[in-house]
Amino acid sequence: MQVGFDAVLCSPKVRARRTAELAVEGWAPQQRELLAVHAPLAGDFSAAQALDAMAGMDADARLLLVGHEPDLSRVAGELSGGRVELKKGGLAVVRLHAGSGELLVLLRPVELALIAGGVAGVPIHGD
Repeated sequence: MQVGFDAVLCSPKVRARRTAELAVEGWAPQQRELLAVHAPLAGDFSAAQALDAMAGMDADARLLLVGHEPDLSRVAGELSGGRVELKKGGLAVVRLHAGSGELLVLLRPVELALIAGGVAGVPIHGD
C-alpha cells in the first residue's frame, strides 16, 4: 500500500509478532527497524494506552499497532466514536485530531488480500 510509519508496535505474543514482521518484510531497512514489541498490546489494550503510545509523536505521525481482538476493535471504536468490528487480520485506519478521531478505513482480510494481488475464487468488481 506504500504507506510509511513513524512507529510500528506489536504485541509480544507470537502470532501478532509474526504478523507485524510480515507487514514490514517488504519495507526499506530503516522502516523495518521501527518495529518494536509493546507489552500492553498483549491483552486488554485500551484507547488510553494507544494515546500513551503516541505520546511525544508529531500530530501527523503514523503509528501501526498490531495486536489482538477484541481489543483493537474496541480501541478503534473508542477513538473514532463509532462501533467497529475489526476482523482478525483486518485493518482499521483512525485519524486523530485535537482529541477526537475519525475512522477513515476499515478493511477485512479478504479485501486486503485483493489489494495485495487477489485471492483465488474471490470475484473482483462483481465478476
